[in-house]
Amino acid sequence: MFVTLRDKLRMHVRVEGSGEPILLIHGFTGSGLSWGNDLIEGLAQVHRVVAVDLVGHGQSEVSANPERYRVGEILEDLGEVLDALSIEKARWLGYSMGGRIAVAGACTVPGRISSLILESASPGLRGENERKARRRADEALAEGILRGGMEAFVDHWMGLPLFATQGKLPEKIRVLTRERRLQNDPEALAACLRGMGTGAQPSYWDALPEVQVATLLLAGQEDHKFTQVAEEMAESLPRAILRFMPKAGHAIHLENPFAWLAAVCTFDPSEA
Repeated sequence: MFVTLRDKLRMHVRVEGSGEPILLIHGFTGSGLSWGNDLIEGLAQVHRVVAVDLVGHGQSEVSANPERYRVGEILEDLGEVLDALSIEKARWLGYSMGGRIAVAGACTVPGRISSLILESASPGLRGENERKARRRADEALAEGILRGGMEAFVDHWMGLPLFATQGKLPEKIRVLTRERRLQNDPEALAACLRGMGTGAQPSYWDALPEVQVATLLLAGQEDHKFTQVAEEMAESLPRAILRFMPKAGHAIHLENPFAWLAAVCTFDPSEA
């Protein structure tokens, strides 16, 4: 289905199952398809699954304006999707960039979130100098997408050290993941980097102690950077459960889907 947003852009949403709503927020270059049918169907056994394609990704319409990808705009989009489905609160599950969005939601629109699951996520970069350096890097990457085209960018992106463990995935899954990323619009991805990249997003580290919802932090054991980030987040969040997932790097839902599904479906906020 599609939800028409306040500026007439249409956002693609997949809805499956019944039970407590869970909002799935994918990472950069991903879409609702990134979770895979098996995981969606597994979640739908216990949840009403709402898997979005963020604006500029998947089947959702695109904007070439970086301001349209600011975190506040994205949170408004997600609120409008929940409103269209008559959902007041949902469990928000965000992966990577989607995790940053989910953290921002918990800090700024907590009334829409019943609990939080963060996969390989962070609250942003702490220092302004770090953010400036990252903005320069994101700007160079955005220019690279526009000048070099999607194939070169996707090959570069999938070749980053952060995703090295995905080389162990079956070739069929790696090919499918690449094909799905290639379906994105280059101007939209460039605008997203400029508006919603890690350098552009505010830091929410100082706001973490105010987050009152139970939070499940998931990090792959082979993703050393984000295991450290998750440990630091667990120290700041009042109600955090931290789990390091075996045989997985950054994209746990791809690299160890059964462990991911078990962790998500058995998460009990009352235990946090």
